[in-house]
Amino acid sequence: MTGISQYIHGHNPLDHILYSPFLAQLIVTRRCNLKCGYCNEFDHCSDPIPADVLRSRIDKLKALGTLAVEFSGGEPLLNPEIFNLIRYAREIGVPSVQMISNATLFTEEVVNKLNDAGLQHLQISVDGVKPNDVTVKVLDRLRDKLEIVSRLAKFKVVMSGVIGSAPAEEVLEVIHFAIDHGFTPRVLLLHDGTGQLKLSEENMKLYEDVRKLMGQHFRDSHDYRTTMMKTGQADFKCRAGSRYLYIDEFGMVHWCSQQREKFAKPLSEYTFEDCKEQFYTAKSWCSAHCTVGCARSCSKMDEWRKQ
Repeated sequence: MTGISQYIHGHNPLDHILYSPFLAQLIVTRRCNLKCGYCNEFDHCSDPIPADVLRSRIDKLKALGTLAVEFSGGEPLLNPEIFNLIRYAREIGVPSVQMISNATLFTEEVVNKLNDAGLQHLQISVDGVKPNDVTVKVLDRLRDKLEIVSRLAKFKVVMSGVIGSAPAEEVLEVIHFAIDHGFTPRVLLLHDGTGQLKLSEENMKLYEDVRKLMGQHFRDSHDYRTTMMKTGQADFKCRAGSRYLYIDEFGMVHWCSQQREKFAKPLSEYTFEDCKEQFYTAKSWCSAHCTVGCARSCSKMDEWRKQ
């Protein structure tokens, strides 16, 4: 008995329905070619995580019944095995194989390799239009590369503007660019190192303009952003550690990238019992002001269940 059959032997198959991850973000390298002032998830010196180590982590996520594996970093394209890892995840039957990228390394060759490997979903965030003291991940630097993605990509592309990282008019231009190029527009709220909301009064006004522009695309996870803007908080039953996993470069499972010091356990030792325990663990110190969209979107289906 091997693979997922071996793992679930002796477990109630209902555990897959009740506690398996909807999404796992898997760090494939901590190295990044940028240095964005608001980011605490990168360095400039780490070696890529070996492919055999990452394949074993993908195997374990598949065994846990994970529906989507998203390769992240740092910048995932700095791991030379990323195309083979995407292909491997597809071959073993991960239902949705995804990647987050800063888009700076895209060429026609790279996009075609992602197509050939079987990537299904790409997430890009663009912080504004002009470089500033916080970021160079902006349209003026990325237009040509994003045009290539728009023209060649066979996978879904979600492009996010970031409220709080650039002047208001630049964020609106990013959202217009996404819509005009066939990308799914999304907006992120700039947060601090713990994932908490960090916006000025000017950015709160911008929020309303972006909300009107994006329409239904803005109202995900029960439109928690609007609630946070109006009341200062939007509490929810966070199911991180169960429905959503963040696996760092050392193979440790955390609730999310911004709360790494709160919870950690090796993925190699993770079981359905861990998923169940973390499902029912309330994250009361951070959930009300959380802007980590992945944690919120993966938790919304289970709001009716106790915690």
